[in-house]
This record gives sequence, C-alpha cells and structure tokens, in this order.
Amino acid sequence: MPTATQPLPLSTPSRNLVRLTIVRGITWTGFLAGIIIGVEFLGFALQVRAVIGVVLAMALINLATWWRLGHHSAITHGEYLAHLLADVLALTLLFYYTGGSSNPFITYYLVPVTIAAATLPWRYAWIIATTALLAYSLLMVHYHPVPQLAHGHHAHGPDEGVSLHVLGMWLNFALSAGLVTFFIYKMAHALRSREQALSTTRESALRNEQVLAVATQAAGTAHELGTPLSTMAVLLSEMHDEARDNPMLQKDIELLRQQVDTCKARLRELVENADRRRMGEPQVRDGEVWLACVVQRWLVLRPDVSHRLEVAERRGRPWLAVDTTLEQALTNLLNNAADANPDDILISLDWTPQEVIIDIRDHGPGVALAIADQLGETFVSTKSKGLGIGLFLTHATINRLGGGVSLYNHPEGGTLTEVVLPRSEPAS
Repeated sequence: MPTATQPLPLSTPSRNLVRLTIVRGITWTGFLAGIIIGVEFLGFALQVRAVIGVVLAMALINLATWWRLGHHSAITHGEYLAHLLADVLALTLLFYYTGGSSNPFITYYLVPVTIAAATLPWRYAWIIATTALLAYSLLMVHYHPVPQLAHGHHAHGPDEGVSLHVLGMWLNFALSAGLVTFFIYKMAHALRSREQALSTTRESALRNEQVLAVATQAAGTAHELGTPLSTMAVLLSEMHDEARDNPMLQKDIELLRQQVDTCKARLRELVENADRRRMGEPQVRDGEVWLACVVQRWLVLRPDVSHRLEVAERRGRPWLAVDTTLEQALTNLLNNAADANPDDILISLDWTPQEVIIDIRDHGPGVALAIADQLGETFVSTKSKGLGIGLFLTHATINRLGGGVSLYNHPEGGTLTEVVLPRSEPAS
C-alpha cells in the first residue's frame, strides 16, 4: 500500500490535475501582478477588494487541490471536469470586475478549453467549450467597465451597446474554441489510440518470443528424449525375454515397456502437432459436444476428481473453432482447478450471439492478489512446485484464437476461471 513518503499515484487524470494545479498557480500569480501594476502604476479604476477576493479564492482552491492530490485516491474525469469549471467560473468573475469582454486577456478562456479537449472525453470537452463561450457572451453585456481597457481608450459602459471590435473578438473566440475542441480532441484521441496499439503490439511480440522459446526448448527436449527412450525399449525387451522363469518380474517389465511406449507416442504426437503444415486450420465443432469430449478425456487422467457439467439453455448451438492446442489449454485449466481442490468442480458452458463462455469453478484457496495481475503474462505459478508455463501457454493459445482468460476469486471461496472464445458459424 502507498505511504505518505511515496510519490503521488500517477494515473492519467492524476498527472493532468498536477499539471493543471501548476498552471493555475503560475497564471493567477501573473494575474495578481498585473492587477497590482494596473492599480498602482496605471491608475486602473478597479473594485480592488472584489478582484483580490477572486484571486485569494483561487489560491485556496489550489491549496485544497494539492491537499487532495496527497491522499492517493483515484481521480475521475468528472472531478477533473469540476476543476476546469471552477477555473472558468473564476476567470468569469475576474473579467467581470476588470472590463468584461474588453479585457485583453479575455482569450485566456482558450486555455481551459484546450486542456479539456486534450485530456477529457468528448462530452466533457464540449461542456467546457460551451461554458466558456456562454461566459464570454455574458461578459459582453454585463461587466464593470475599466476606461483604460476600453477599445480606443474611450470610456463607455455596458448600456452603450457592443462595438464591432468586441463583437469580432467574440466571433473569433467562438470559432477558435470550436476548432480547438474538435481538432485537439481528435489529435489527442489518435495519440492515445496509437500508444495503446503500440503497447498491445509490444506485449504480443514479447509473448510470442516467450512462446517461441518454450516451443524451441520443447522440440529440443523431445529430440533428446527420443534416443534414451528407444534404448530403454530395447533393453526392456531383452529383459523380458531373459525373465521367462519369473512371471512377476515379466509383468513388471511389461508394465515398464508400456509406459515407455506411451512416452514415445506422446513425444511423437508432440512433434507432429508442432508441425504447422500438419495442424491445418481450426475445425468448427459444436462447443457442447467438444467440451464434453475434453472433460471425458481429462477424467481419464484425473480419476480422483468429482465434477458437474452444466450447459445453459440457449437458442442455437455454441459453435467453436477448435484445434489440439485449445484442447490442451482447457485441460491445463481443468488440471489447475483439480490441483486446487478435486472435489465438486463446476464446469459451465454459456454463449451469446458473439461469444462462447466456459467457466471453471473450484473450491480451493483462491488466487493471491499479489500475483493475480501477472498470471498468464509471464511464468508465474500458483503452485509451490509449478513453473507457471501452463498458464502462460494457455493464455497464449486462447489469445491466438481471439479469446481471453480471466481468473477471479469467487465470493464464496475458490477460483473462478472464465474462458471467452469467439463464436463461429457452423461449417457448411
């Protein structure tokens, strides 16, 4: 957990609020200096108490914002919008007491408009732009005049009408605010999308490199194990012939030879499946039938397991594009559930028009929160003797088929593993 000595939580809204607070401090310090110069040296006729009150109020808001940032809780887009609206309100009050739309700094409204367009969602950005435009429009007719700031230095009040110069400034601001909001938002959105795509590509490339490394190691291991297994098979055959007078020993040797043959067959199958030319395209099958077959084959390997298979009642059939790697991936997840607790494992199948969902619920100790986010991204294991390769390859296989795997701690205990796969059209 974060402590008081650790840096601020640097999520995107938090970073933006830190920057806004710095900009606000610099800006309003400049406004205060300008007010002092205008009153003391240029003789501006200002309502000094009201103007200084606005500046002090913004100073208090800035201090409160720094205090808020020190509490490490998440900052939402709505809260960030509220800060920008406070800035627009404060600017409106300041300009109201300093000449309204005739104030040369009136276009500073574009600063919160630009910040909103670059950092906030589309709807919030237009809220800031619309609010700033309404405030500008209001200041064209309601304000305290400052003769020195009037156009051409002629004193005139709000009741004398709006000059063409001020009207042109308002039209320029309206066009600028609309264009800034539209184009800055589009540019920022494109940059965020590009950054997200690059991040996804980097993660995919890293995962593919790790999968390739595992596959290369597996192929080398299969080749190296082939020779000693063949040697063992020959020696066991000879031992079987030499033990004709000992039926019990013959029986044990026969069992060993069967196990060696099984290992050789598995290695041969591994090599054949690794040949991409022989794997071909995934086969479209009925998800319910396919899942039942996978579970039955798994039960042969895990006879100690008790389970329930539930299939939702839905219109249509849950067609899936499957191959041998997907079957192995699901078997890995079932084995993880059985290793956690072999009793009463619930396997459920559901589907929507776009997806097929397979849930595996066990009653084990659950997933430690410290490693929950890392599972499947690298070689992290939930077992004391595990290497983490199974979950990693399972994620890689299901992601390759367009699906995803999520692990949750069930509210009633244990782990809920959710496999989501794209639903396919039945083969014609």
